[in-house]
Amino acid sequence: MKELYDGKTKTVLLDEANKEVYLFFKDSATGEDGVFDPGSNTVGGSVAGKGKVGLTVSKYFFELMEKNDIPTHYLDADIEKGVMKVRQLTVPNLEFVLRYFTAGSMCRRFTLPEGLLFDSPYLEVTLKDDEQGDPLITDRLCQMKDILKPGQFDEALDILTKVGTVLKDALAEMNLTLIDFKIEIGYDAAGKMYVVDEITPDIWRVKDEDGNIPNQIDCAQLILDKIQ
Repeated sequence: MKELYDGKTKTVLLDEANKEVYLFFKDSATGEDGVFDPGSNTVGGSVAGKGKVGLTVSKYFFELMEKNDIPTHYLDADIEKGVMKVRQLTVPNLEFVLRYFTAGSMCRRFTLPEGLLFDSPYLEVTLKDDEQGDPLITDRLCQMKDILKPGQFDEALDILTKVGTVLKDALAEMNLTLIDFKIEIGYDAAGKMYVVDEITPDIWRVKDEDGNIPNQIDCAQLILDKIQ
């Protein structure tokens, strides 16, 4: 397969013979100085088998989203090969963030204590740009930069909110409280929008029954044990 893009935790591949697109889930994990953190912009290390675990978890949650009428790019998965077959879409360089509690970068940016509950979910959109520190971006700027068309920003936020509802309830059934998460959203030639990339502990923070926040490696194994 032809490599289209090599990211921190996944590689995008194209089967040139049939024009099908796949994501290969790597064993790498984000973090710094050997400490894993889903909110980090750097690779903090590698864990054998992480890719297949992440693919299994992502498959579960993408299928759950589809059952709840939330469109995703997921088409199929080969766990043994570590690849997910996906729709070929345009994916803007944006991350859509939903926060139920204050945590991570928000606390650093606005000098807030960790763990404050929002009365309603707090939504943010950031430009994926490591050099600029993933700055916040507005609908108007997205249109000025020709990243999104009119109406797509609000449509993406609506999808983000729906994903949050489904994800929050599913994790609550596993005795986990969702703190925050981020997703990517792509669109097809007709402008229809889909949840893309992955839905794994690499994109969220949760709190367990004891109030601890497990890293993405431990959280993925915990969820794997519950869904298999």
